[in-house]
Amino acid sequence: MCGIIGYVGSRPVIPVLLEGLRRLEYRGYDSAGVAVLDEGRLKIIRALGKLVNLQERVVEYGKNPKGIGLGHTRWATHGEPSEENAHPHGDCAHELVVVHNGIIENYHQLRRELESKGHVFLSQTDTEVLPHLIEEALKESADLLQAVRKALAQVKGAYAMGVLWSRTPDTLIAARNQSPLVIGLGEGENFIASDIPAVLPWTRRVVFLEDGEMAILTKDDCCLLRIDSGERISRQPVFIQWDAAMAEKAGFKHFMLKEIYEQPQAVLNTFRGRLNPETGEVDLPELNLSLEEIQNLEKICILACGTSYHAGLIGKYLLERWAKIPVEVDLGSEFRYRDFLLSSRSLVIPISQSGETADTLASLRRAKEVGAKAIAICNVLGSTITREAEGTLYTHAGPEIGVASTKAFTSQLTALLLLTIYFGRARGHLPQKEAQRIAQALLKVPQQIEKIITKIHPLLKDLAYEYHKKHHFLYLGRNILYPVALEGALKLKEISYIHAEGYAAGEMKHGPIALIDEDMPVVVLAPSNQHVYEKMISNIEEVRSRRGQVIAFGTEEDHTLARMATESIFLPSCEWEVSPLIYTVPLQLLAYEVAVIRGCDVDQPRNLAKSVTVE
Repeated sequence: MCGIIGYVGSRPVIPVLLEGLRRLEYRGYDSAGVAVLDEGRLKIIRALGKLVNLQERVVEYGKNPKGIGLGHTRWATHGEPSEENAHPHGDCAHELVVVHNGIIENYHQLRRELESKGHVFLSQTDTEVLPHLIEEALKESADLLQAVRKALAQVKGAYAMGVLWSRTPDTLIAARNQSPLVIGLGEGENFIASDIPAVLPWTRRVVFLEDGEMAILTKDDCCLLRIDSGERISRQPVFIQWDAAMAEKAGFKHFMLKEIYEQPQAVLNTFRGRLNPETGEVDLPELNLSLEEIQNLEKICILACGTSYHAGLIGKYLLERWAKIPVEVDLGSEFRYRDFLLSSRSLVIPISQSGETADTLASLRRAKEVGAKAIAICNVLGSTITREAEGTLYTHAGPEIGVASTKAFTSQLTALLLLTIYFGRARGHLPQKEAQRIAQALLKVPQQIEKIITKIHPLLKDLAYEYHKKHHFLYLGRNILYPVALEGALKLKEISYIHAEGYAAGEMKHGPIALIDEDMPVVVLAPSNQHVYEKMISNIEEVRSRRGQVIAFGTEEDHTLARMATESIFLPSCEWEVSPLIYTVPLQLLAYEVAVIRGCDVDQPRNLAKSVTVE
């Protein structure tokens, strides 16, 4: 969740660090800090709250040294948000600093041992044990690399970290275990970062550190090696196609709105080159599954959290309908602690935008321990989940900066639909004619989303103004649109802070109906061409009889729905398989507009972070 930026080169370092941190703000944070080397002495500047507070402290400092430094945005896990708990953290001698993402699980024990040796701690964080461990190791040998290795040998837990020592003023050390870290390679300068956007203003050549690896960086060199053995590693850099402008708002008021508007392209990018709409065939060699393995599967288990979990629930409807295989959908945070039944003939599908979601990753590892195969659905090239799965279906959605997921979700749905066609055909349960029908429906989706954005968005602005003062919303859907109701409710509460619940419409009478009155708007998803339409009409009648306000999303020219609902929004007619894609977008826009009217921080909602990389 936290953001790391490190620099070694010849530029004035503070502007580089602040710009890198600005590009990591989307990850969510409660404090920020930088450390620079100024005339041989370390200077640490930290501030609680947003980056603007840190910038004010930097101005007060009044200097801008060149050469080397570390920056960090913190999302609290150990110790409350405060200036004292902000990173970077230093040693007793004020010669060494560390920035760190992750959790040191045995920090209590390590802290007691260090305090017994005279070390004084100034924060409540788990991170602070790291500089003190390195300082202790440096007493035996003034070799920073070996001291970091010795310190990390004592650590249990997850870390992505950068280390700066004033006695080696031209060197940064980076290390990674179960938390993402990349190296940016420039000309006469090098970078470390927790995510790619932080380095894009200066370079597009990056190297992804793997678990158990570290790097030594000078302005002219980067050396990779194993933490445990010290063995050197050779790895070719990856050229990132994204440029810095792709991570900017491009004229939109918020990243979230920009990313909602990017969904036609994101969906297209996900199926482009993989789908033949004329034949209905899908080509997915990147899954690394043979035809025999697909045909012999006994079970699929989808692992995900948050919005990705809702995508997985939709995938269950699709895969069971057309691949005829039992599908379980598990929250990563629950699966990892329960007794599950998987075997070598089971397939696990972890879904994660970042590829670094801690609970999903831990669940994947547990599933693999019993011999289950894994294919990931992910957006981030080279992320941990993609490296640990046998195959990966990349969504190609591009960087998603807004904390509330939008285009990542619709691209995940597109990937799951491709997987459904692929498995359905391979297992002999999806006739070619049906595959062609689904392929043609998917081919229309980018244009249909474009129509929703241009034609429906203005109507949703008016709707948001009408309802933005409400305190509670209920979202109802049936069948494949039930998870879309869950996702719509999640979006509203994530960014507008209005309490909202998503329900399977048939469950309304089993409790939620008690809440319905004239102050409870009920959002209903009711396309007229689905077999549960009449049931949804009955649910609307139940809401109306209790004076509830019905906001209905349905099919164009549905006069029955228009007559029954308080407010009606009509969407393009579409096939059952792609309806989640069509009905998701207006719910995203509605949540966005409500949040904007209420004055909420849309891109960085309180208490949330983009990538949940700790449990």
